[in-house]
Amino acid sequence: MPQKCNLPIGIQALEKIRRGDHYYVDKTPHLLRLVSEGGYFFLSRPRRFGKSLLLDTLRCLFEGREDLFRGLYVESRWDWSVRYPVITLDFGGGVVTTREGLDARIRDQLHWNRERLGVSLDRQTDIPGEFEALIRGAHARSGERVVVLIDEYDKPILDNITEPEQARELREGLKNLYSVLKTVDAHLRFCLLTGVSKFSKVSLFSGLNNLNDITLDEPYAAICGYTDEDVDTVFAAELPGLDRAEIRDWYNGYRWGGADTPSVYNPFDLLLLFQKRRFAPYWFESATPTFLVDLLSERGVFTPRLDAMQTEAELLGRFDVDGIATEALLFQTGYLTVHAVEEPMTGYWLYTLGYPNREVESSLNQALLPALGVAESPRQRLSLFRILQAHDLDALEVHFKALFASLPHDWYRNNPIARYEGHYASVFYSHFAALGLRISVEDSSHMGKVDMAVEFGGHVYVFEFKVVEQVPQGRALQQIKDKGYADKYRGRGQPIHLIGVEFSREQRQVVAFEVETA
Repeated sequence: MPQKCNLPIGIQALEKIRRGDHYYVDKTPHLLRLVSEGGYFFLSRPRRFGKSLLLDTLRCLFEGREDLFRGLYVESRWDWSVRYPVITLDFGGGVVTTREGLDARIRDQLHWNRERLGVSLDRQTDIPGEFEALIRGAHARSGERVVVLIDEYDKPILDNITEPEQARELREGLKNLYSVLKTVDAHLRFCLLTGVSKFSKVSLFSGLNNLNDITLDEPYAAICGYTDEDVDTVFAAELPGLDRAEIRDWYNGYRWGGADTPSVYNPFDLLLLFQKRRFAPYWFESATPTFLVDLLSERGVFTPRLDAMQTEAELLGRFDVDGIATEALLFQTGYLTVHAVEEPMTGYWLYTLGYPNREVESSLNQALLPALGVAESPRQRLSLFRILQAHDLDALEVHFKALFASLPHDWYRNNPIARYEGHYASVFYSHFAALGLRISVEDSSHMGKVDMAVEFGGHVYVFEFKVVEQVPQGRALQQIKDKGYADKYRGRGQPIHLIGVEFSREQRQVVAFEVETA
């Protein structure tokens, strides 16, 4: 039997993991490659993906802490006789809301680095002057060029993103700091900045033209997170008693690259699953995406399309105080991930985004339901679950008619999404998705695309939605039959139920709910 170790839940220090008999997934092959390429790097990953541990591992590597790397890939491939001065800056702790607070935080960290590296500050100067003096002084004192590692580089801005004036002020303060990296190139051995979002070079890294963004580079797709192989080998002792297929379905699926790149698990999810031995949305519950939900509601996003959103590469990086692309926000925060990458013509890259796994799909739709007008979503979810358990299609019709009747009239009048025809389908889809069911949206068949298919309890439910002001009544069910949408499910030996749902924009209600078993 594999040997059990301690679970490194919340541990961001390599030394604590290696000396405390914790599980450790060896990321040093990725780090060795990165370091050998040299230069200035930027990496974006969602929260709780191990970015801080990654930086701490790099710190220990450059400081020559050979004892911490015994048995790891890098041990025999690194020159342990050379020790580099390492400057670390971390903006992950606490919340700053003013430029004065940010400047004080920066100065405090520069002071701490000076003390640790034995570098004195000979004269009073501004923050860029202090940072430059620290880098030059550390190089002169050690004789080796300096390594700069910056964690959560964007957090002060993100903490204030709903207050644009404050966010801009803090952005300028950080820009003031990061601009130094260009001027001290001769003194730097390596530099890595990590964060959740990718702010444009113009807004935050003006002049730092050699900053290499490795976020979507295939060789570094698994630099953070656990792969299936890691789960089956490193964590093999934790797997007995858990459904391996469910682990994959619930938590795997984050991808930064094409279909050939490995997908990964969020470490926070897996470690808590192994500790608590029950499936739950651990990552999602660790931070409520209020700003995200408000923005999606404001922009009238058609929720069924979130699992197949196409975008250009340029839009994935368009994130700034003055304009946040929906695709960039969802991708960079981890609610959508890369499903496919295409180059339909030379130099033009097209990304298809979708949910990474059922945890995110279910949890995000739970959070979105109130924004769609469903006030008592937990009670409504339980009701839907009981109806599906009993396979009571008459009750399903009554349930949805009551659900739409309960949407407040003021909500229709005030919320922009009500102007979209897709609002009705959004409520329907998000209500099912919030239960964590297996759902296919606009699933391709040989005759076209069905609006939604749901699998539960050995039954398949095939839905088509229509608005009666646009097409004659009775067309929804007829289209399912005419197009043969159920054909692809027939080989499973499960009962298939065709459901045509028709809405009236004027009545704000489901006006037809026709059911036929195939």
